Amino acid sequence: MYGFEISKIIAAIILTIVIVLSINKLADVVFNIDAREDVTYKVTKVTETKEISKDDNKANSGNDIKVFMDLGSIDHGKTVAKKCIGCHSVSKGGGNKIGPALWGVIGRKVGSVTEYKYSKAMGGFGKNWNFEAMNNFLIKPKDYVKGNKMAFAGISKEKDRASLILYLNEQSDSPLPLP
Repeated sequence: MYGFEISKIIAAIILTIVIVLSINKLADVVFNIDAREDVTYKVTKVTETKEISKDDNKANSGNDIKVFMDLGSIDHGKTVAKKCIGCHSVSKGGGNKIGPALWGVIGRKVGSVTEYKYSKAMGGFGKNWNFEAMNNFLIKPKDYVKGNKMAFAGISKEKDRASLILYLNEQSDSPLPLP
């Protein structure tokens, strides 16, 4: 009696596996997408190495803030800021959303917007949002202020970060002078 029940269970499992594999094969046929050869990256072997001086390294990492800020433009920053407006307001008089209002953010103390509940990490950070601090924060917010609640992954492109910082600096009653 139990042998017949076990046979039915095994048959059901095998039938399920066959159906799943058949659907997978059918989907491959119906949605056949050929990978184009011209879209792939070609990797070339680099044999020559260049020694990077400390000054070059500063410019590349964004530590030399003047060189870094020269990479950006306010117009491009307005485009990059679209990543922020889902959680922040940028306009004057704009209230807090999921994140605090960003009007006048460059130059103000971190975690100082009234009527916004910051994480303990941001509230107790104790620094000002200058050009360098904002750049370091935008690279990867979770790494710059450990324990903050901002879920944004960060901006890897230097031009995008510099442009956003320039744009945010302009969104203020008293923008900071550029370095």
